Amino acid sequence: MRKFVKVSAISLAVMLSATGAMAVDEHYIEGDAVVGGYDVVAYHTVGKPTQGSAEFSAEYQGATWHFASAENLEMFTADPAKYAPAYGGWCSAGASKGKKVPTMPDLWAIVDGQLYLNSSPAAHNDLFLADTETVIRKGETNWKTIFATSREVLLAN
Repeated sequence: MRKFVKVSAISLAVMLSATGAMAVDEHYIEGDAVVGGYDVVAYHTVGKPTQGSAEFSAEYQGATWHFASAENLEMFTADPAKYAPAYGGWCSAGASKGKKVPTMPDLWAIVDGQLYLNSSPAAHNDLFLADTETVIRKGETNWKTIFATSREVLLAN
């Protein structure tokens, strides 16, 4: 039975990739919102992680996003690509290694206007901050393949 599920998940990821349909686990969702409901605009405007609220929410790329204020919600809906984190909110260091790893909201950086999140102090400090350019380059290359693959399949490989 387990083998069947694994094969089915791989087949689904390949089908989604080939059709361009919504990717499996494209966004890191914790609870009911991307990045645990943290306001991705606030990283840019306030300069720190800020919990959003379901009162100020939007749908983007098939996922729910929460914001701390109506103003941040408006900024996001005007230009969601500007504020959405790299790699769907999955760990930047993990993406550079071909994996989808859940992130921690307080491990972040904005590089050239793009929000990057990481999963642990080691991933953030020892990998991302130590060699930001390489992590981003590898993450961008890997993301083209892994965005359409479920986290479970990536972990099994």
